[in-house]
Amino acid sequence: MDMPRIKAVTPQAGTMLNIEWQNGTRSSVNLIGWIATGGDLLAPLKSEAIWQTATVEDFGATIEWAGDDLAIDAYHLSQIAEDQRSYTGEDLAKWQDELVLSNNEAADLVGVSLRTWKNYKAGQDISDAIKIILCASRRDPLIMHAHYRPRTAGRPRASSAI
Repeated sequence: MDMPRIKAVTPQAGTMLNIEWQNGTRSSVNLIGWIATGGDLLAPLKSEAIWQTATVEDFGATIEWAGDDLAIDAYHLSQIAEDQRSYTGEDLAKWQDELVLSNNEAADLVGVSLRTWKNYKAGQDISDAIKIILCASRRDPLIMHAHYRPRTAGRPRASSAI
């Protein structure tokens, strides 16, 4: 995988950054969760004055802010951007194809009904919980291995108990 590189950053009000990547794509990223879980180290980023000092450094490898050790690398920033983007039915179909899952298996794996899964693929808004599951299972295949239950074709066998 090529390491992402940042071409430009524009800090927005609050905790939003507009990123232009060197490959020509753009992302809007909300770093509120990263800041909130960073403890005292990232607390200065809650200051609008410091937030607005964001600059691209290290040949596009990081974004840094004025202050002590206030930085995020391009790789983690790109991961957050990917996780925050809107997902479509096409994204779900691609994920399903990558994992070679039937509609029933995909629905079972993410914990929704078959009808809901098909509605998502047809364009219904996709919940954040589903996006989190898709992102997590792509990053760590063990999640799928732990929770996937293959379906068998055909009708279930009749019980032999009388």
